Amino acid sequence: MTRASVRLDVDRQERATVVGVTGELNLASYPTLRDGLLKIATDAPDGLVADIRDLAVDDSSLVSVFSLIAMRIGDWPGIPFTLVAGAALQDLLRRHVVDRYVPVRGDLAAATAALDHPVRRRCERTFPRVEGTSSHIREFVTDKLTEWQVPELAEDARLIATELVENVLRHTTSEPRLRLDLRRGVCTVAVADQDARPAMLLERLSPFEPGMGLKLVAQIARSWGCSRSWASGKVVWAVLLRRPRPAGARSAG
Repeated sequence: MTRASVRLDVDRQERATVVGVTGELNLASYPTLRDGLLKIATDAPDGLVADIRDLAVDDSSLVSVFSLIAMRIGDWPGIPFTLVAGAALQDLLRRHVVDRYVPVRGDLAAATAALDHPVRRRCERTFPRVEGTSSHIREFVTDKLTEWQVPELAEDARLIATELVENVLRHTTSEPRLRLDLRRGVCTVAVADQDARPAMLLERLSPFEPGMGLKLVAQIARSWGCSRSWASGKVVWAVLLRRPRPAGARSAG
């Protein structure tokens, strides 16, 4: 292993995905660590634990990377994130206030127990590249959000899902994989494909160009982004906030 490298070993366990991080955190390896953990998080269904007990740190200020990762994961994929660190590294993380953004524990069992698992709903489906796919997408989104008792989000979610899926059909050869999540009043619409090229927000050059694409997504969503997947390809996601309901109304998620 060279000075500029870190190694990420992924172990998918029942309650969380555990990543063993070894090597040295320095200016050269910082992007590898940041991007690697963010990619792994896109495929971690319930929670992410980074075990950094065997990670050397060249410059103490670089531990802020874990605060950045925690904030990014908070938007997408919205899963809990914790760290396992030895006593010396825990002290370093506290001095750089990383523990304000991500729980830090001394062993794997404690870090896994510290994962805050919010009540959530999730569904996922891959759609074929056939005529009428967009119509099937809209029907699927409507049915799921009605089932989850948040029909007020259905219109925006349908628009976002349609645009993201049509981007996949238009610009890649992949079958789009749609994922819906609902947790604590936050609904996430995400579409994955096997093309690693990042999604970009571009202005339409002609009024006859179909769809509004990511410009529409950016206008509707609270936030949106494009994340590389650890397995392959990318995920484009958008976050919608649930509007407050009148007192006494039933709720879900």
